[in-house]
Amino acid sequence: MKVLIAPLDWGLGHSTRCIPIIKYLNSISCDVIIAADGIQLYLLQKEFPRLQFVKSTGYGITFSTTATKTFIKILCQIPKILISINRESSWLKDFLLKNDIDFIISDNRYGLFSRNVPAVFITHQLTIKTSFGRVLENTLRKINYCYISKFTECWIPDFAGENNMGGKLSHPDSMPSIPVKYLGRLSRIVEAAPSAKEIKLLIILSGPEPQRSIFEQILLIQLNDYNEATVLVRGLPGEEKPLVNSRENLLIYNHLTAEDLNQFINAAKIIISRSGYSTVMDLIGLNKKCIFVPTPGQPEQEYLANYLSSKKICLSYKQNNINLGKAIREADSFDFTNFKTVRDDQYKKVITDFIKGLAVNNKTVQ
Repeated sequence: MKVLIAPLDWGLGHSTRCIPIIKYLNSISCDVIIAADGIQLYLLQKEFPRLQFVKSTGYGITFSTTATKTFIKILCQIPKILISINRESSWLKDFLLKNDIDFIISDNRYGLFSRNVPAVFITHQLTIKTSFGRVLENTLRKINYCYISKFTECWIPDFAGENNMGGKLSHPDSMPSIPVKYLGRLSRIVEAAPSAKEIKLLIILSGPEPQRSIFEQILLIQLNDYNEATVLVRGLPGEEKPLVNSRENLLIYNHLTAEDLNQFINAAKIIISRSGYSTVMDLIGLNKKCIFVPTPGQPEQEYLANYLSSKKICLSYKQNNINLGKAIREADSFDFTNFKTVRDDQYKKVITDFIKGLAVNNKTVQ
């Protein structure tokens, strides 16, 4: 089968969590075409140099320097988002006229559905968190479900039941009208014996500017007084040089492949990162001491960090008051609870069942 898969351009997480899906589709002899642009395109081309890629312009959302300004700026860009959804819908219609596609996988791209081709919508945010209470959240959920209902199925990268990663984000009180399937943990990272030398601290930066750079500067200043073995990954896949700085006890990389990042994650004792959902999926269940620092202005990250810290799965700090030394000392002495996953390949069954259903439907039509 020929599959079009398209991740949202809101950070790198939507692209990275598509990696295990793409790998599995390849393993069962599906012909995968990836639609992306910018650093998302660059990242996926590095991971899958032999696959076919097409450029598809994303939403191009921009952010501000504070949480309040960021939220206001996102609200002001809603017309831009709606225009982007209409634009990508038109792009898809034109693409399908020229290409024979059996089904579509859209990671949070609302316009990539078709009346003629089955389309799956991937999201972890059935509930869209805001700073303005349940009334607005319920309104946004209705709008969210209105778009999601245009797809064939909705796939959630989480576990069904109480032992889950997303809380109310992925387990709301009411569900979309279309079939909803839980994929389990979607991650490019696997637990393994570390092949790299053990390190005390791994810092994984990610997310949109300018907050990525602001957080980086905060940590770099504090790292001047920290002497333990540390690796900092800047989250800049478009940069040419992977290793940008090397000094005693500190390595700084612009970007790492999934394989190299996997080695450092397994070698690290403590990990500091954003609480973006895809990053959480990469780290959760690996029995690591994680310190999550939500991106200011992204309420879903704040909710996720608080939700997981309440279960003692991680520690949570706000960006504007993090003290590196204090956070590491707390992590050293904190009694972390390891998240137990039921199975990490649940998504394979969901994909296989979906493809079998398409085959049965095609046979019935014929």
